[in-house]
Order: sequence, then structure tokens, then C-alpha cells
Amino acid sequence: QVQLVESGGGLVQPGGSLRLSCATSGFTFSSYDMRWYRQAPGKERELVAQITTAGTTVYADSVKGRFTISRDNAKNTVYLQMNSLKAEDTAVYYCRAQWFVRGYWGQGTQVTVSS
Repeated sequence: QVQLVESGGGLVQPGGSLRLSCATSGFTFSSYDMRWYRQAPGKERELVAQITTAGTTVYADSVKGRFTISRDNAKNTVYLQMNSLKAEDTAVYYCRAQWFVRGYWGQGTQVTVSS
């Protein structure tokens, strides 16, 4: 059974930091590109960051220089370090495992940036 379980979300003040984790099981984690998406109220889900099986990373322009995606293949876990958070980063954050056309979603974790 495939599982992707996000954690680490919460309420943080502007300028603060959070580290999201996505623990996975049920598939060969090291063979999948891993992505973080987010969806704010009333908006479409957008890609925030990706890390390939080779460790290559890609970021949305809105988070470049503030967010860092990483993976630990020994722990089957992908992370998203989020620094200098802004109110506009408020959203539900989802992780996704992608292998060609096959993909799996996590259930999401809420991140709220507010004073």
C-alpha cells in the first residue's frame, strides 16, 4: 500500500521558518522524482519544488532562495525547508512521487504564515 504522509506544517510568523517532511512507503522511493506542491484558498495547485532521482532541484520563482528541497533515500523521505516565510506562502502543501506517468499524492499539511 502506497503512503505519503506530510508533517511539519503549522502557524508561523512572517520571516519565520518551517521544515516539512514527507515520509513514504509502498514504492521504490529512490526511483521516483519527488515534488512539493501547494494550493492556496481559491487558487490552483502549483508546483513549488522538485528533486529528481539524481538530486537535481528545480524551484518556482516565488520561492527561489528561500526554500530548499532535499531527500533521504535511506529514510524514504523528502523534505522542504522553508525560510523567510511570507503571508503569500500560506497554503496546503502536498508532496508527490512521480515516475513517468505514474504518481502518488500525500494528504497535505497546512502552512499558515500570519502575525
